[in-house]
Amino acid sequence: MAFLETKYLYLILLAFSLAYPLAQSFEHRIRYWKNWKYLFPATTVMMLLFIPWDIRFTRLGIWWFNDRYTTGVRFLDLPLEEWAFFLVVPYACLFIYEVLNYYIRKDLLAPVARPLMVLLSIALVAAAFVYRDRLYPLVTFSLTSFALLLTALFNPVWKGRFLLAYLVCLLPFLLVNGALTGALTEQPVVNYNPAQITGYRIITIPVEDSIYNLLMLLMVVSVYEALRSSTKSPASAGSDTSSSKCSG
Repeated sequence: MAFLETKYLYLILLAFSLAYPLAQSFEHRIRYWKNWKYLFPATTVMMLLFIPWDIRFTRLGIWWFNDRYTTGVRFLDLPLEEWAFFLVVPYACLFIYEVLNYYIRKDLLAPVARPLMVLLSIALVAAAFVYRDRLYPLVTFSLTSFALLLTALFNPVWKGRFLLAYLVCLLPFLLVNGALTGALTEQPVVNYNPAQITGYRIITIPVEDSIYNLLMLLMVVSVYEALRSSTKSPASAGSDTSSSKCSG
């Protein structure tokens, strides 16, 4: 697509991802803006892991960014757009999480969430062992496995809600990450060293990216919900519409 062949492509994709959630943040039912005080600290905690990880992998050549589709502004070897990615994606995905919590009263995945997390954790440990000589799957699968197992052990009430939101978020993930990995352009925005990935792809997206995204969102939701719970008394939590719907 010729109109996508621009140095502003990554920026455009981020703007596209942010536009609707930001526009609806002040909608009177969801009132997403009221949760910013939990969202931004949660995002910051996630970035404490993901930004150094991103910088290190970029410097190791495990992935790199195509200057053809970025503005060229870089900080610590990462394009400006990549820094923005870690703000925009959690913002958009947590918006989906809150919308689903509001409109779907029943926690549909609650009965299977805990065993599903344990099974996925085991599968990821096995996959990390199989690909132990490839840094991206080794690190991503190992860390995500640990995070899922920890979540299953603590058994938070929101675990089923999180899994549902993650599944729904896969739709925009496929669109945006597909564009970033070359599905719509002559070259990818983000390139991967073939010797450091499994080689399995969802269209053009390395399968590791979907697990990377799972870990990122799980970290954000975990801190987000912990902060939200810590600021509510039992009485106010019981009367809060969003919280009551989250409890399934």
